[in-house]
Amino acid sequence: MSEDVDFDEKALKSRMSKTIESLATEFSGLRTGRASVNLLDNVMVSAYGAMTPLNQIGSVSVPDARMLAVNIWDKANVGAADKAIRDAGLGLNPVVDGTNLRIPIPPLNEERRAELAKIAGKYAEQARIAIRNIRKDGMDALKKMQKNGDISEDEQKLFSDDVQKLTDTYVKRIDEALKSKEEEIMQV
Repeated sequence: MSEDVDFDEKALKSRMSKTIESLATEFSGLRTGRASVNLLDNVMVSAYGAMTPLNQIGSVSVPDARMLAVNIWDKANVGAADKAIRDAGLGLNPVVDGTNLRIPIPPLNEERRAELAKIAGKYAEQARIAIRNIRKDGMDALKKMQKNGDISEDEQKLFSDDVQKLTDTYVKRIDEALKSKEEEIMQV
């Protein structure tokens, strides 16, 4: 019956990997003073009677390190896209040029850098909590299997150790990602 546990371990590993991917996505949306197409991923535009992601009404590109360019496909949505970017809380002010928006990326001041580093820390803590919850699910499943007689107490202990090692590995990856992002944010 230990094949079921191997499957569980793979499922736990998969869920933990998805948590890391989610953290990376959240980190990519944090402004670091350099232009990134991911910076506008969370901008929602009121277009066609609904809130639509910016990347679905235009294409986002990075012409240079301190500039974003957005080519809006439908001229009717240019004003709404401009307003959505200004209201997104990113501190960006687009310049409208026909159906194009040029968005200069201003350098970050020290206070804003510290604030962004704190936000990155919150994202990392949420990811750690998610990893610990996945670990708890795995441990509960092992206890249940041992209680049902599917695995012995020794097997449960071995698999529990494996789940803990897996958890430690993923928490370490979160810590490394956070350290890297904080260095990137604080870099002048």
